[in-house]
Amino acid sequence: MAQLDEGCVGVNFLDKVQSHKGGLIRLKTELFWYYGRGWDNNPGRICLLLDADAAAMDTGTAGIDVAEAATATGGARVDAALLLIDGSPQWVWVAEQDVELL
Repeated sequence: MAQLDEGCVGVNFLDKVQSHKGGLIRLKTELFWYYGRGWDNNPGRICLLLDADAAAMDTGTAGIDVAEAATATGGARVDAALLLIDGSPQWVWVAEQDVELL
């Protein structure tokens, strides 16, 4: 799989994440679980990246997010990533400053 150059013109966050499928990412902040569960108190979590999709958050499939990315980023682009979390695939809303591609 070809790696994308971060300095390349036209490469956005979603492109970087999609090119990293099958790789590991570090969540720099805690996960916030909706539906009453709240923060998970586990910053720095390492997850396997299964998929990434800008449209997934529009379909309502994203049930948790990283640092409430949709509001905490001040309008920065937020995309959905399918991560393996505690043995279960979960759609998570992420912003570029919330994750590190390993």
